[in-house]
Amino acid sequence: MEAAVVIPARYLSSRFPGKALVPLKGKPLIAHVYEKAAASRLASRVLIATDDEKILEAARSFGADAVMTSAAHPSGTDRVAEAAGKKLPEAEIIVNLQGDEPLIRPEMIDDVIMLMADGKAGIGTLARRITLEEEFSDPNVVKVVFGADGYALYFSRSPIPCHRDGVPARGLHAFKHIGIYAYRRDALFRLCGLGPTVLEETEKLEQLRALENGINIKVKETAFDTIGVDTPGDLVKVERWLNSYS
Repeated sequence: MEAAVVIPARYLSSRFPGKALVPLKGKPLIAHVYEKAAASRLASRVLIATDDEKILEAARSFGADAVMTSAAHPSGTDRVAEAAGKKLPEAEIIVNLQGDEPLIRPEMIDDVIMLMADGKAGIGTLARRITLEEEFSDPNVVKVVFGADGYALYFSRSPIPCHRDGVPARGLHAFKHIGIYAYRRDALFRLCGLGPTVLEETEKLEQLRALENGINIKVKETAFDTIGVDTPGDLVKVERWLNSYS
């Protein structure tokens, strides 16, 4: 299966405008993401999809393949679909890797691609076991529950599963969703052609649109975590992490 990574990057982020270009250890934030994607063993191409000339020029300056897309897209998934339609006609598997994930690891990209070997999976994604009660309770941490077959049952900002009698003695049996996705090509275009659903709009989680419309999402547990850069404070956390482990 031919697999490609698309990194959607818009300039006018509501909480942190221009974050794709903010310097992180001497280079733009998005350059870190691109380098991690380029180190994937299983992806044959990496493409940055943007709505802004400044990001396009920056991407090309560090050797990335990049394409301009519409500024009117309601989500990064729609931007990924446009880029795949324009530039990746050969890709059967398309990975959506957010441009604000500088701590993503190449192994995580390979893991979501490998999930697509299961012919029943329309989408693949990752989850990490939660060990801290405060993370379990945090509505900014998206939780996922999945069945014995690895397929997602539900995603929520609420603590799921709910421990009716309190936290079990053996600890939390809960998983944080890691927001990287591999899409089978037809599933990606089908998802973008569907309207928002009630659960999606309630939780503000686009992946619920897939579940509500019968698109199977396969989940793999990972030992790795990430820090998405949504605010300047997140950038400080990422820089600290990189300084600690570099």
